[in-house]
Amino acid sequence: MSTSISPLLAPMLSSAAMRAICDDAAFLQFMLDFEAALARAEAASGIVPASAAAAIAKACRTASFDMAAVAEAATRAGNLAIPLVKMLTAAVAQHDPDAARFVHWGATSQDVIDTATILQVRAAIDVLLVDLDRAIAGFATLARTHRATATVARTWLQHALPMPLGLKLAEYAAALHRSRGRLARLRAETLALQFGGAAGTLAALGDKGLVVADQLARELALPLPDAPWHTHRDRIAEAASVFAILTGTCGKIARDVSLLMQTDVGEAFEPAGEGRGGSSTLPHKRNPVAAASALAAATMAPNLAATIFAAQVQDHERSAGPWHAEWPTLPTLMLVTSGAVAAVADIATGLEVDTARMRANLDSTHGLVMAEAVTMALADKLGKSEAHHIIEAASREAIATRRPLREVLGANVRVSAHLDRKHLDGLFEPMAYQGVSQALIDRLLASLDTPGVN
Repeated sequence: MSTSISPLLAPMLSSAAMRAICDDAAFLQFMLDFEAALARAEAASGIVPASAAAAIAKACRTASFDMAAVAEAATRAGNLAIPLVKMLTAAVAQHDPDAARFVHWGATSQDVIDTATILQVRAAIDVLLVDLDRAIAGFATLARTHRATATVARTWLQHALPMPLGLKLAEYAAALHRSRGRLARLRAETLALQFGGAAGTLAALGDKGLVVADQLARELALPLPDAPWHTHRDRIAEAASVFAILTGTCGKIARDVSLLMQTDVGEAFEPAGEGRGGSSTLPHKRNPVAAASALAAATMAPNLAATIFAAQVQDHERSAGPWHAEWPTLPTLMLVTSGAVAAVADIATGLEVDTARMRANLDSTHGLVMAEAVTMALADKLGKSEAHHIIEAASREAIATRRPLREVLGANVRVSAHLDRKHLDGLFEPMAYQGVSQALIDRLLASLDTPGVN
């Protein structure tokens, strides 16, 4: 199906591989693939002559069809399948009039369109997995490289605690890996054949409906569902949710990177290159262009998914309207998802980290970032509440007098009575206060070797 992303903007928001899959010609070919497979399945089931199946399959090539004519006729027919089947029948008849009688035998328009959609989604998943694996591997490598690199953990955009950068990067890899598991399960279990005939009973095939359905599923390498699912759209909705979740994860990573690239932070940067991230007026700029693409996708994806969710409410055995709303929406969602994943893969494989700036930022609050470490050490002597009160007051004094927190605490008799100078000095070493971060990094990296969602 065609998408709502213009050819001018599509390269900024999607990958080239996904654009090929969501191309109009590609979707028509998926529809024709269904027709060819149906003919072969029915020949194998003894319903149509083998010669007819061969003639039909030979005619199922997109290049032989006028897409503009299909589109124009669809406005009158109500969907793309009706004119396409008519044109296919005419094309077969040119070479084998008898075989033309068996085109689309026992099927309905929705069988063609829905199964083509499933084939398109399957191909889309395969494309996403390539860039997703690149992103996961990139962040895993970075996590190992920077597991001892101290950086600031930020809550509410404020300095909170020190943390190893490797933990942040391992979390990125693991979150993407969880989406990989969802995509793999979606591909293997959810993307099922749609084949039910006019109203989901396969009545036109008599008692051979399930035989043909089973053979058709084999031809297309798709799971055979227990029954046709014409107006039960949970499979399509599940696909949309998996794409939207993945795009959201990419958006979270992109948000972090864009914030780290701020001039006032300057801790990590997207890959640089000629003509990349520049400004039309400011020659010094290095803008987060990959992050911007991922963030744009993450802004669009929830509303696209919401349209798919709304389209679940369909009437009886064939829907008028909600089904149609899926056609442009799902490909657009797949396109922006591909753009987000490609952008994040680009970031993961070329992220530049300024470790010196990270340490400088960590030290910029003159020890305030270690306030919790001191509080917990003092709490062991005085109790949490009293220790918190003392360190909170000392922190306010340090800010007001522009003195390091370590200096203020060293002059506080209530602190020095319980924490000697050596102990206090040790509490201001950032990487000495990382809890079980290294174990968490190990666990996250180990999770990348196992399938599924943890």
